Amino acid sequence: MTHPVSSQKTPDSTYEDKLNEIRQFFPSPTSDHLQTVHLSQLINRTLSNINQLKTTFPFYGKREPLNHELIENSAIPKEISNLEQITDNLSAYLEGNWNWDNSKIQTNVIPPVTISSMIAQIIASLGNANIVSEEYSHKLVKAEIEAISISANLVGYNPNQAGGIFTFGGTGSILYGIKLGIEKAIPDAFINGIKEDAKIICSDVAHYANITALGWLGLGTKNLVAIPTDPDNSMNLEALEEKLHDILRKKEKIAAIIATMGTTDAFGIDNLESMVKLRDKLVQQYQLDYKPHIHADAVIGWAFAVFNDYNFQDNPMGFSPRTLQSLSDTTNKLKYLYQADSIGIDFHKTGYTPYTSSIFICRNQTDLSLISRNKQDMPYLFNSGHYHPGYFTLEASRSSSPFMAALANLKLLGKEGYQTILGHLVTMAGRIRSRIERVDNICVVNDYNYGSVTLFRVYPHGVDAKSTYFQEVNDANFSEQLKSHNEYNRQIFTILNYQVERGYGVVLSLTERYRSTSYGEPIVALKSYLMSPFTDVDIIEKLFSCLEEACLEIAESGYANFDTQPQM
Repeated sequence: MTHPVSSQKTPDSTYEDKLNEIRQFFPSPTSDHLQTVHLSQLINRTLSNINQLKTTFPFYGKREPLNHELIENSAIPKEISNLEQITDNLSAYLEGNWNWDNSKIQTNVIPPVTISSMIAQIIASLGNANIVSEEYSHKLVKAEIEAISISANLVGYNPNQAGGIFTFGGTGSILYGIKLGIEKAIPDAFINGIKEDAKIICSDVAHYANITALGWLGLGTKNLVAIPTDPDNSMNLEALEEKLHDILRKKEKIAAIIATMGTTDAFGIDNLESMVKLRDKLVQQYQLDYKPHIHADAVIGWAFAVFNDYNFQDNPMGFSPRTLQSLSDTTNKLKYLYQADSIGIDFHKTGYTPYTSSIFICRNQTDLSLISRNKQDMPYLFNSGHYHPGYFTLEASRSSSPFMAALANLKLLGKEGYQTILGHLVTMAGRIRSRIERVDNICVVNDYNYGSVTLFRVYPHGVDAKSTYFQEVNDANFSEQLKSHNEYNRQIFTILNYQVERGYGVVLSLTERYRSTSYGEPIVALKSYLMSPFTDVDIIEKLFSCLEEACLEIAESGYANFDTQPQM
């Protein structure tokens, strides 16, 4: 009988032959000039492919509807491919994606990324370190320590006492902050579990990541307490104090208070200094044996800390009076970040790095011991070196890409670079607001917020935007009119998107609830969030011509002007 192995045909090529081919797909373990040249050629090929997709449109190549059904039954190919083919194939996935450098994109808070941060990610990929421990990352850990130290110093923490890690976005930093609060309010919850309720406090315009964190941590979303906000979108301090008293009188615990230092929609900034003073007063008054943790969700607002030591009197950068006032007002609200027990920072927002690059920093690094595991639980780790964040991180696997990109930008731009970008964007946002002031049927709705974001509502021609909006917000008799104008703004947004597809429009965002009226109805608003340093006056004028065209298109389609009388 013939053995099945001996009866096999001689292959055209053995696995050793294929292995030699596959080895060319990996960087050489030793210096190899030819392979370095080949890698450079592949990178140039990729950049050339992408450059060909760039036009004056705000997206790469053509933007067409996606058909997911074509790929839902995909399978791994049988044959080995080649680097050139894969490079070309992957470049094509950018087709239709937004080109964030283009100033026509004014949507949410997604930035273009610097060349330095791209190169940093290539370096991180070559190192392929796992930052669970120094033993798997060696000198790359210095980049994390350095980036955290610079950031802590920037916001006013003592870098010798502060500590933190890069984590998975703003949700991650909020999750860490709330977790520390739970451990302070319910000692040893890390070991024993959460056996009692504890409240988490935030504003009613805070990020939904707070809901996510409570759900995933097992505290339950019912324990999230949302405090009403003032017209400037900051937490109402009287309502906050009243609610905290109410909770403590009931003998309930307060694990954490989240101060939003720049909301996603309107760039509202909570009064952190007053919140800290209130917390400390209540700890004394109720003789609490713990101190509710205050986390500053500053994932957007942190960058304005570069103005903490700016000389607004001498104005060395020559900002306009309006810009100077906006920057000064914003800085005065954000300069108390150092008083928070912890802070979240997103470099992939106002730091201009690729996604994701976020830091969670504690004012006192000793807080991290509350969530640390024991060495015996991880016997195969931490056997050499000194830097072992894996003791306390939620993630076992962490890449060096986020902090390498952040460090690259911190060193490239410095304070002056960030001051220049932010100052320019605030200047351009000021021009948008000035332009709106000259138009009767458009009004700014985040009038007391001074970042690079402008929220506004558009009304049909013949409607006075400011007076109508005031009625809609404050008088329930105008609720039907509010709903009608909400729909009008949705239609404006739809037409703006059509304009973009035709190649000449400006990309804005729409928020379904910028905030609520005094009687609880959501207010729809259009949002211009300036992030590109290439933004100029011409694109501002383009925005208003697009808005005017959208209004005319709705009017011509038979959409009648709204009745401005209240509904009795």
